Amino acid sequence: GVFSRQEYNLFRKAEDFLWAVRCELHFVTGRAEERISFDVQTEMAELLGYQEHRGLRGVERFMKHYFLVAKDVGDLTRILCSILEDQEQKKKPGIGRFMAALRRKKDVQGFEVAAGRLSVKSESFFEEDPVNILRLFHVVDEHGLQIHPKALQLLTRSMKLIDAKLRKNEEANRLFREILTSRKNPERTLRKMNEAGVLGRFVPDFGRIVALMQFNMYHHYTADEHLIRAIGILSEIERGDLAEEYPLANELMSKTGKRDVLFVAMFLHDIAKGRPEDHSEAGAAIARKLCPRLGMSKGDTETVAWLVENHLVMSDIAQKRDLSDPKTIQDFANIVQSPERLKLLLVLTVADIKAVGPGTWNGWKAQLLRELYFETSAVLSGDTQVNREGRITAAKDALSEALTDWPKTRRDAHLRRPPKRYWLAFDAETHLRHAHLIWEQRDEPLIVSTKPDAFRSVTEITLFTQDHPGLFSRFAGACAAAGVSIVDAKIFTTKDGMALDTLWVQDDHNKSLSETRRLDRLEDTIRKVLSGDILPPDVIEQRSKRHSRIDAFTIAPNVYIDNEASHQFTVIEVNGLDRPGLLHALTRTFFHLGLTIGSAHIATFGERAVDVFYVTDLIGQKVTNTNKKKAVERQLLEALENPIKKSRPQKREVAA
Repeated sequence: GVFSRQEYNLFRKAEDFLWAVRCELHFVTGRAEERISFDVQTEMAELLGYQEHRGLRGVERFMKHYFLVAKDVGDLTRILCSILEDQEQKKKPGIGRFMAALRRKKDVQGFEVAAGRLSVKSESFFEEDPVNILRLFHVVDEHGLQIHPKALQLLTRSMKLIDAKLRKNEEANRLFREILTSRKNPERTLRKMNEAGVLGRFVPDFGRIVALMQFNMYHHYTADEHLIRAIGILSEIERGDLAEEYPLANELMSKTGKRDVLFVAMFLHDIAKGRPEDHSEAGAAIARKLCPRLGMSKGDTETVAWLVENHLVMSDIAQKRDLSDPKTIQDFANIVQSPERLKLLLVLTVADIKAVGPGTWNGWKAQLLRELYFETSAVLSGDTQVNREGRITAAKDALSEALTDWPKTRRDAHLRRPPKRYWLAFDAETHLRHAHLIWEQRDEPLIVSTKPDAFRSVTEITLFTQDHPGLFSRFAGACAAAGVSIVDAKIFTTKDGMALDTLWVQDDHNKSLSETRRLDRLEDTIRKVLSGDILPPDVIEQRSKRHSRIDAFTIAPNVYIDNEASHQFTVIEVNGLDRPGLLHALTRTFFHLGLTIGSAHIATFGERAVDVFYVTDLIGQKVTNTNKKKAVERQLLEALENPIKKSRPQKREVAA
């Protein structure tokens, strides 16, 4: 027979499962549907009896089972193909069989090689020495070979040999570490190990995340595939294949003497996904057990564990905090503590984001990470440009020198207008651009200017007009009405009562807007919203009626109020389901609460929106009153539940 009894039973179980899934899919959709889309996965999981268990939702357990069965079918197909190939070889005329036999006699480190495919010399090859399982993949990596289906078949039937004894074997662990940290193509070899079932047996914690799907729109791949892809991207960064896309990561990778630490940390950073406990902390505990097994020193083991435990920190701070706030940088520097750790964490973060899936990495995120890296590096090296006041003075002096063609009185008047934090929020080029923009259009009651930035994947919008309560909310509503997404915002009021607001926006593909017609339409929409000719809720409501994959998800809304993250502002983080007009509803809520927004930082992770606001009350103080904080939380939760309703005009309420 083609299959062993065990393989035949596995095939029948797979067939029964796939028929059950297909019939349930047709029942749920009411038609001959062949795609298990997001909007039916939860209902199918419930109908098929999958329930939440040990940190995994029912739908995630269902999809994991589906992917594992699909993998079994792939394994069985390879076995079938190997048998058919052997039968075909035997049918060849005598001279053909003789020539084929000659080709098979090439020997590479104890393995047979024929037509670029690695095979074994006997059925007992792995049983004679289980370390041969790791040697097989080591040779595959070293010589760039494919594995013969017969060897894969034998591997599949030899899984029981990968036991506790082999996991403790010094040579086996050395070989695995060399595969994992290979300078050739570790992604390719690790994927082959995973497909063969070897990786999850040799590293049991990895086996727990094989085929683990996270039910959201952010993660495109199963957890095991994400880790393997991340290793591949790290390898690309090291080789400089995409130096233009990751210039800083490429530079830092070449400077660190801890490449093995990076590769092992990359392999382990999400290895504890799907558990009830925090996966970063659990992953660090796994690292402390596995790294010594791989022959790593105590110091390197602790560095790997630290990287795993903190692998989300740099991304979170870059996307969710005000990087012009000195306390943000100091707090991050206190976490990192050393320039070497900062380098390692930057490279790890870049590869992790890129490996999430297509479109998750862009120029805006790259710029945020670069800014956080260089600001923190300055703090760690003691070069913080003297102090905050010194940096403000230096920024003013630089602008003054650039405006030598202005009369001194005009120049001095402009330098006095913005608040102190404005000078820390922008570079010298932007300060100069703002100065010319404001002067050249000084007779205009409303200045709206757009500047595409393809390198950072954003379009910058600058607004200058008479300030009034709720202006930023209307500005945000105008962007929503125009169909663009805000990723960051800095809001300033000059000493003479003018609003100088800057927003950075992206299109639906997380890119900058560059077409002249679209930029003109965006500016026109902003002007019409601010003049009252367009009501954002009406336009947003029409857009929200369009069917979206987001409708398949439910996210419990949360509001976090933090008075420790900034010396000057209360930092409010809002989490919820991303929907059209959400930012407009949230900013309008702040207006009704009598709170002033200093900056806003908008991040979207698939269907989840994470919006962070730096706010003060009307007299510039933090929000510390208990009743006030309760009112803020209550009203923001209402906005998360129903953005359209909350963005409609309502009576203004200022909590006591």
